[in-house]
Amino acid sequence: MTSHSFTLPDLGEGLTEAEIVRWLVGVGDRVRVDQPVVEVETAKAAVEVPTPYAGVVTAQPVAEGDVVTVGSILIVIGDPDDVKDPANAEGTGGAGGHGDRDGLGPEAARYVEEERAGSGNVLVGYGVSTAKRRHRIPRRPTGLSTGPAPSASPPPSVSPSPSPPAPSTAGRPLVVSPVVRRLARENGVDLAALPGSGPGGLITRSDVTAAMTAQTTETAAPQRPAVPAGAPQSGGGYPRPVRERIALRGVRKAAAEVFTRSRREIPDATTWVDVDATELMRLRRELAEPVGVLALVARFVLAGLARHPVLNSRVEASGEVVVFDGVNLGIAAQTPGGLVVPVLKDAHLLSAAELHDALGRLTTTAREGGLTPSDLTGGTFTLNNYGVFGVDGSTPIVNHPETAMLGLGRILDRPWVVDGAVTARKIAQLSFAFDHRVCDGGTAASFLRFVADCVEDPRQALVSI
Repeated sequence: MTSHSFTLPDLGEGLTEAEIVRWLVGVGDRVRVDQPVVEVETAKAAVEVPTPYAGVVTAQPVAEGDVVTVGSILIVIGDPDDVKDPANAEGTGGAGGHGDRDGLGPEAARYVEEERAGSGNVLVGYGVSTAKRRHRIPRRPTGLSTGPAPSASPPPSVSPSPSPPAPSTAGRPLVVSPVVRRLARENGVDLAALPGSGPGGLITRSDVTAAMTAQTTETAAPQRPAVPAGAPQSGGGYPRPVRERIALRGVRKAAAEVFTRSRREIPDATTWVDVDATELMRLRRELAEPVGVLALVARFVLAGLARHPVLNSRVEASGEVVVFDGVNLGIAAQTPGGLVVPVLKDAHLLSAAELHDALGRLTTTAREGGLTPSDLTGGTFTLNNYGVFGVDGSTPIVNHPETAMLGLGRILDRPWVVDGAVTARKIAQLSFAFDHRVCDGGTAASFLRFVADCVEDPRQALVSI
């Protein structure tokens, strides 16, 4: 029998491994070319991987939860002509037909419902057409399945009959992102009963997290999580019993590696300054079109980098400082899945209003789990608004391999001396972390002072930049 071993493809963007989140097919299922067969989560995003082969799945050596490297065998696909399909022999239709749809188990039926509502992310650059990804072949119970054992009694026979018309999607959950489906599954959120806040009723990640919060609030007496089986209760070198073990995977693992590498390789220094943002807040209220504080500060940062381009750079292993022409601006964003830094490409070409719109789209996509690997790479400078957490200052860790990051604290009323008199003003703190290899303190202070002056006199700044 002719067979093909389908391996985890090169995911691009320097990614070398992925976690198997969910199998979309099982041993014995028929698959088509470009059909998604597995959902994986990389350090950048969750994607569905399509197969380049058609045939019948004959082997599935890795299980859900396994972490595999690029080149590892995911499934083995045999020639369909060499495999006898009992379902077809009985006249009930193969795995890819419609005749056995009504006889599907609960898990397979759920997959069909999700696909009627819309498919998820595709592997970037892998050449699959989203227009053709509407009919996922559900997994059939087999002896090799990693899930619950099938019932010993045979399924009821189904008489051959014409395929019924496709049911309407009315009333079905409209979910696009596999991350959203997974989050709902793991937290017991019923997507069918959840109204979507996205376009056309699309259920977003924020909808699921809001439902999770509501469920938690309704619980009268929250129970303390049980200690995982096998965790040491005492001794073993631990000062206290182990309550939980959390594996660093996916986005969290990638962030941890960046933080560690940054601290190990970059001799960073931090400087900060308090700024009077009273005029900035007044200008924001007076503008004809809505522009957020972060977008205005981003515009000032881009102007500051034009005057101090060495801060828009990276240090090569050869010892050279590579200064970039133009800015890809990263925006640190906290999401339910962890800290991510989506990147706004060619940010230096945008006005404050355009930055406002672009940053809004990017952060919304980040919180909904819809970012692609290319959205999370290629940054040359990062802006971090930790003021949204209600804190005044921080010492940011430079986002390796960049060489600088600016942080913005919360803006609040504080006593401030103006023309010799103490008065209440809107004060914020700017924190600037930089790689001391690319510049000295004078350059860093000059950049930070420029941004601070723009914040304190934003009208003049917007005219001059």
